[in-house]
Amino acid sequence: MPGPDPLLAESLGKIARDIDSMFDALLPNASDNRSVLGQAMRHAAIGGGKRLRPLLLTATAAMYGADRTHALRAAVAIEAVHVYSLVHDDLPCMDDDDLRHGKPTVHKAFGEAMAVLVGDALQAFAFELLADPATSGDPFVRAELVQVLATAAGGGGMVGGQVLDIMGEGQALSLPEITRLQQLKTGALLGAAVEMGAVLGKVPSEGRTHLRGYARDIGLAFQIADDLLDHEGDADKAGKALRKDAEAGKQTFVALLGPERAREQAQMLMDQAIAHLAAHGQEADVLRALAHYVVERDH
Repeated sequence: MPGPDPLLAESLGKIARDIDSMFDALLPNASDNRSVLGQAMRHAAIGGGKRLRPLLLTATAAMYGADRTHALRAAVAIEAVHVYSLVHDDLPCMDDDDLRHGKPTVHKAFGEAMAVLVGDALQAFAFELLADPATSGDPFVRAELVQVLATAAGGGGMVGGQVLDIMGEGQALSLPEITRLQQLKTGALLGAAVEMGAVLGKVPSEGRTHLRGYARDIGLAFQIADDLLDHEGDADKAGKALRKDAEAGKQTFVALLGPERAREQAQMLMDQAIAHLAAHGQEADVLRALAHYVVERDH
């Protein structure tokens, strides 16, 4: 399978370097007994992941001329929330995973109690970052960034989706029910990334409708692609265990639709996402390339 196009490959490489650099500069590195917390946070946050949410945020912000340094700080915040969710998802009481991004999960490397605290600390760190005037000199922008991320991360978003996922194990969920679950569990943070980029670009709420449509469609496309990879992907490339959804009795798009129909649905959502950007020129090329990438990636 071909890799991402040159523009996207360059953008993915740059955002990965920038996010790792900012995590390295901003995460705690205390010299007392808290040093293990800093080490564990760094283990979780640095050197792994596709950084799709930071790229969505910074690419959207760039479309509207927002300052890249401000966008990167907001991108680190949303990635911190994403990383915290993975640390907690990997715990034995949740998905019980031993590997994440090709290295031991936090609870394997530092213990379960420390993994819980790492997740808690990363979530607090995210909002501390957004509330800092260094992220934006405009207090209204900072407040809206906090509100968008908090809404997407909480019971009405990512956490709510995780609850539906847990409650749905072993049950026969319908397509609308699986879609709703994934719109919350996965789609909410992806949507927040686009929305936060627009907030930094001073785009009024009523001017973000097409961006919300784009984010909604790539969020579902991303999850269908994830289900396909879990069904037929390469664990070495993924850097984590695969085929655990079926073993856990979880309903997925692939289980409900079959691989071929699921693949067709992902392609349709990709096309819809790109169509939402029709009013934009080449400044939206990274977002268009990302829509292709989330469907066509092999890990």
